[in-house]
Amino acid sequence: MTIAISLFAIFLLIILSAFFNASETSLTAASRARMHALQEDGNMAATLVNVVLSRPEKMIGTVLLGNTLVDVLAAALASKVAVDLYGEVGVAYATAAITILIVIFAAVLPKTYALAYADRVALIVAPIMRGLIYILTPFTKAIEFVVRQMLKLTPGKADDAANILAAHEEIRGTIDLQAKEGTVARGDAEMLGGILDLRDLQVADIMVHRTKMEMINADDPPSKILDQLLRSQYTRVPVWKEEPENIVGVVHTKDLLLALSRTGWDPESLDIMSSASEPWFVPDTTSVKDQLNQFLKKKIQMALVVDEYGEVQGLITLEDILEEIVGQITDEHDNPDSHIRLQSDGTVNVDGTVAIRDLNRHLDWDLPDDEATTIAGLVIHEAQTIPEPGQVFTFHGYRFEILRKSRNKITAIRIKPLPKTPGADGGGTVSNAALG
Repeated sequence: MTIAISLFAIFLLIILSAFFNASETSLTAASRARMHALQEDGNMAATLVNVVLSRPEKMIGTVLLGNTLVDVLAAALASKVAVDLYGEVGVAYATAAITILIVIFAAVLPKTYALAYADRVALIVAPIMRGLIYILTPFTKAIEFVVRQMLKLTPGKADDAANILAAHEEIRGTIDLQAKEGTVARGDAEMLGGILDLRDLQVADIMVHRTKMEMINADDPPSKILDQLLRSQYTRVPVWKEEPENIVGVVHTKDLLLALSRTGWDPESLDIMSSASEPWFVPDTTSVKDQLNQFLKKKIQMALVVDEYGEVQGLITLEDILEEIVGQITDEHDNPDSHIRLQSDGTVNVDGTVAIRDLNRHLDWDLPDDEATTIAGLVIHEAQTIPEPGQVFTFHGYRFEILRKSRNKITAIRIKPLPKTPGADGGGTVSNAALG
């Protein structure tokens, strides 16, 4: 009878060990986002999961304490039973048997199941774990004290920036993984990634460069200005005076038409500057995320970008920022985008002013945009010179052929993706050949 009771106790202890192992695995692997959503819906078990996870050191201390107690007790009982049955050699038998039982049925099997069904198991074990944490608090307090003393030897709050970055990268990794597995559509993954990218981008990275800005001269006759605005695809246009760098206002076509109606539709009586609003200048180092918040706060949709010397470098609009999230936005007045031209031989002809980010998004490429914003800038950076038409460069897994150049400006480039070479890092200039 004593042996039967001991064997039954060993069986119960192995079940308890399996419970502790499954609890630790499921609670640490459970989706915090899903638990939060379930808690918002009133799920009490999810609330307990979040309570337990709010103090992970208590949960881990309880699991380790409980698991160690039941495993040691199971081993002691197994040794006693084996000695009673087989004598001193029974210790070896008990050690082998209890090791196999604990590894298979108390560790590997419950951990594997808990990992596969983490959320479901976490919801089941959370109420029990909450009670055990409360009961074993006096013991875990001592363990927690020791742990805290040890943690003082490692980076703590000073590493908060790294922790935030880790969370940021974890979200991005999850999005990429779900996109590869087909759970999230590619377009949705790009939009979510675009939101995460806003904090890493500056307005200089996505602005419309000053060479591509459409502006009007305040000294031109009103009729000429009206004609220019009617031909323009934009509703907001900067106004300059004396020299293009001296921007004195921004005209909205709606305000201009309203002022024109008040003059009896007489263009010559129109005062352009009276309808212009004050220009808003922002530094080129402003993050896109901060600029978006400023657009929403000020209820203004256009800002002029200036460098450290106060010189106008370009302009940025609310639409430019939204396009970083949702992709290209066009309407019936936009001109068709012909800056990226796919060729029948698999190559792509692009204008030098095309942004690297736009090309990557359009063709699903992975050209780096850390050192340059445009394709022409990337070629110049990698070549360390201003190339001539006909020159060919190979870097980052792509072949770049210079097609046209205007003064010191590369205007057209032909790009061809190269077959991926196993083990190649894809960086650096591999070749630089001038075509005859």
